[in-house]
Amino acid sequence: MIIYPDIEVKDGKCVILRRGSFDDPKVYDIEPLAAAKRFEASGAEYLHVVDLDGVLQGGRHNAETIVEIIETVSIPVQVGGGIRTMATADWWMEHGAARIVLGTAAIKDRTFVRNACARYPGKVVVSLDARDGYVMVDGWREQTGFTASEIAKDLADSGVAAIVFTDIDAQEGPKEATFAETSALGQEIAIPLISSGCVQSLDDVSVLRHIPGIHGTIIGWAFYERWVSVRAALAVAREPATEAEFI
Repeated sequence: MIIYPDIEVKDGKCVILRRGSFDDPKVYDIEPLAAAKRFEASGAEYLHVVDLDGVLQGGRHNAETIVEIIETVSIPVQVGGGIRTMATADWWMEHGAARIVLGTAAIKDRTFVRNACARYPGKVVVSLDARDGYVMVDGWREQTGFTASEIAKDLADSGVAAIVFTDIDAQEGPKEATFAETSALGQEIAIPLISSGCVQSLDDVSVLRHIPGIHGTIIGWAFYERWVSVRAALAVAREPATEAEFI
């Protein structure tokens, strides 16, 4: 299982959103590039970087900061946030992104997803962020009538490299429900699944490692709050895989 340290950039700063709300982001006293270097030095194999201003408004808003990360670290970086046109997708790929992550556009324009996958085979990831069971779009402000499973199944033959699934309520809701929803999705689809937003301890990493279909997990909050270290998470993720009976 791959551990993806999460770097979410808003106004050039590292932040974490509480339950997907832009009203009161927690700002961390570390520059995005410094965070990227620290994660790489701790053994991370991949980075997940999000332009949060792009999530809200579409387009590129923290491009200089993110490109600096891409050009500085020696590990691959997948980039998301505001990629809603082929021109924006092209720009990120031309500037060194290993993969692009599509969110709102993936739900609202399936043709765009398929065209992007055809142009960049194996390099397009779709992010599905759910609240109360339904996928949210436009910066988590609009709820669709679709579940993550319905959208993921519709994308089954599109060429999507992976699905990132986030339970927006995971920070405050019962963990068992989040793990159950993630487990169900992992078993319903053939596309590799990356969980996001549900790790607060090493035990959480261990649970995810045992869920069939989970190929990775994106961790931000737990790393920044120092509840979990990158090295410890990697050690758990790399343990021999066995299926837990209770999943």
